[in-house]
Amino acid sequence: MKIGVAGTVESNDCLITVEESDELEIIIESIVMEFFGEQIKKVIVDTLSELKIKTIKVTCNDKGALDYTIKSRLVTAIKRMEG
Repeated sequence: MKIGVAGTVESNDCLITVEESDELEIIIESIVMEFFGEQIKKVIVDTLSELKIKTIKVTCNDKGALDYTIKSRLVTAIKRMEG
């Protein structure tokens, strides 16, 4: 099983882990989940849609990252998974 990782658990960043999967699964842990959980999920879903990826497991450990940081970490993790 291929896995890709990008980011850190430092403040204002996020750690994204992606794994091959037969379905779409998104797991989000965030210090701002109550306020921005839906926006974080939207950034992940929109980015996967742009990349035409329909099946993958994404785990996001967010420490207050902005949208563009989440997107760039996700894209990097996917590229690392793909080798």
